[in-house]
Amino acid sequence: MNFPILSSIIFLPLIGAIFILFIKNSPENNNLNSRYVAIFTSFANLILSIYIWILFDYSTSEFQFLEDREWLKGYVNFKLGIDGISILFILLTALIIPICVLSVTATVKSRLKEFLVILLILETLMIGVFCSLDLVIFYLFFEGGLIPMFLIIGIWGGSRKVYSAFKFFLFTLLGSVLMLIAIISIYWITGTTDIVQLYEIRIPNEYQNILWLAFFSSFAVKMPMWPVHTWLPDAHVEAPTAGSVVLAAILLKMGGYGFIRFSLGLFPIASNYFTPLMYSLSIVAIIYASLITLMQEDMKKLIAYSSVAHMGFVTIGIFTLTQQGLEGSIFQMISHGIISAALFLCVGVLYDRIYSRLISTYGGLVNKVPKYSIFFMIFTLGALALPGTTGFIGEFIILMGAFKKSILVAALASLGVIFAAAYMLWLYKRVIFGKIKNKKLNNIVDLNKTEILIFATLAFLTIFFGFYPDPLLNTVKVSVANLIENYNHNLTIYLSNLNQ
Repeated sequence: MNFPILSSIIFLPLIGAIFILFIKNSPENNNLNSRYVAIFTSFANLILSIYIWILFDYSTSEFQFLEDREWLKGYVNFKLGIDGISILFILLTALIIPICVLSVTATVKSRLKEFLVILLILETLMIGVFCSLDLVIFYLFFEGGLIPMFLIIGIWGGSRKVYSAFKFFLFTLLGSVLMLIAIISIYWITGTTDIVQLYEIRIPNEYQNILWLAFFSSFAVKMPMWPVHTWLPDAHVEAPTAGSVVLAAILLKMGGYGFIRFSLGLFPIASNYFTPLMYSLSIVAIIYASLITLMQEDMKKLIAYSSVAHMGFVTIGIFTLTQQGLEGSIFQMISHGIISAALFLCVGVLYDRIYSRLISTYGGLVNKVPKYSIFFMIFTLGALALPGTTGFIGEFIILMGAFKKSILVAALASLGVIFAAAYMLWLYKRVIFGKIKNKKLNNIVDLNKTEILIFATLAFLTIFFGFYPDPLLNTVKVSVANLIENYNHNLTIYLSNLNQ
């Protein structure tokens, strides 16, 4: 295929953003033209992403739709390609952005035009992360996403927006500086930053541990893993609803994607060496974050801390290095992207009406907003991994993979399922059931047509892939099997050299 389809899905949102910049909006139409362009651009990108998924060949582990253009002559090429792992994250990104655009047009009251521009630029950078096949290009897209997110939190956030924006920026930047040094080191050692070539060259064993730690510093902050997770609750609480949705649904997944693509792919020996460390940090994250979640009074903080616990499952699954563990981790990231986005939107709906995120403000909503209560229930059950939802599929497959490697790790991780049921049901009970104590709730309005459309879409995906996960699992199956095969091959060579 000669048509640069990957470049198209990367830069189409950017073109839309530039177009919006030159649109003149009169005060009377309330940025209507900007809204139309943003909606059209984001939905066009979603359709194009689905088209790529249809064309995708599941039977091969090779990178597809390759594009390779000279950028920095003799040093770096602008190289793009996707496999079964990356395409799902592209689809998730392309799904979440139009949902954010639809939700934000009703909730953002000031500088809507600028917000839409930043959101579309952010989409370009996020999709670029999942398409990049060069370390330098990956780094540029990976770090570039910091700036739009920083602006979203810092301009449209809450009362502590400046503090939260800078905390998010500095935490992420600190980890990424080390990754940049590692990328420069890789070029010095191997003479290339081409990911495909690096898979074949194999980075020398003596450098792997230190390089792995440098990449780990960036991916651990991005997920985030314990103990570098403290920026996440602050960022979520202060960010506008659309910002929280993007942050939870996509940006956190870049860390997990990085572990799979780079930590396992480039540093298999180091990944094997540091596996006990990853298990330990993940279990602490699951148990600690779950206990902290049980104590939260702010709905956004509760969902934010629950994300830390859910990402603990993901890192356990990744480092089991089993087919089930890795497939489960990827599925769990997609599932969490859908469910966490929906939960933050649920909180946003209440905040836009009552202007409070405190759980104690609510109660008895089932009598006033029945449609909202039903959708909130579906996403709550998905978050606590009820069978029939995507949350169950992801966590179940991860635990299957974990049991193959360590019964103790799997047993401790299983506690997270119990804790999730406790804090999600506790949240739902206090918000939805009981008596109405707040007089403001007597006048609360149920979901409008746009909100119903958004929630119905996310609920359908949560239930559909909960009962029929094959389309997602079949997409990643061959790529995951190839990754594990290469990992085991490199490990065998290393161990045989040690014995000689």
